[in-house]
Amino acid sequence: MQRYFIDHPLTVNDEFQMASDDSHHLVKVLRSSIGDEVEIVDSKRHVFLAKVVDIQTNTILTATKDITKAVELPIEVTIACGISKGDKNEQIIKRATELGAQHFLFFESRYSVAKWAKSKTARKLKRLGEVAKSAAEQAHRQMIPTVEIVEESQLLEMDFDDRLVAYEESAKQGEQSNFKKVISNLAPGDRLVAVFGPEGGFSKEEVDKFAQSGFTLAGLGPRILRAETAPMYVMATLSYQFELR
Repeated sequence: MQRYFIDHPLTVNDEFQMASDDSHHLVKVLRSSIGDEVEIVDSKRHVFLAKVVDIQTNTILTATKDITKAVELPIEVTIACGISKGDKNEQIIKRATELGAQHFLFFESRYSVAKWAKSKTARKLKRLGEVAKSAAEQAHRQMIPTVEIVEESQLLEMDFDDRLVAYEESAKQGEQSNFKKVISNLAPGDRLVAVFGPEGGFSKEEVDKFAQSGFTLAGLGPRILRAETAPMYVMATLSYQFELR
């Protein structure tokens, strides 16, 4: 069943109007009619079954039943990525949203091939936010992940319970225990940031700064992963650790 998000709280029997973009999708794309049902997530992450009651001027729905069921990871995961070229940034958001990431930070790394001009930042963020929203709806999440563009220096100063950098040189040198230690020490409610480089990886100077700021350098197995694959490796491992064991 199609899921949408609204920006205010709901209770059963509340009548509410859909946002214009969602209304267009519901009526014009899905061709819904009066009496059809969808799922709605409100601002408090409660999920409701809602019935379409009017599509003439505005799309009006009525919340009929609270069907909230916890689906979010018990830890708060931030994926921080050096900007990659092409649609890789969008792919990272799509797949990691499906796997439970709650926040995305993008930053320009020394070896980033793609460069985002400041004049285009707002447009980039709008597009990436739309990707996160669509992925959250498809995955039946209870929240839409946030997307921000930050400076690498800002990332070094952000406060998390644990901080991890995926570093391919660690993998090449056979390091295998740091990632396991980090996820084993996490507890429900903790906040983790996992940092990934762009296609060219991180420079030694960048890695040294991360290490000096308290980040754990970790290899992700014996193989070298693409920039868009490494975040999925981490998210899938976290899902197994906290949801499937």
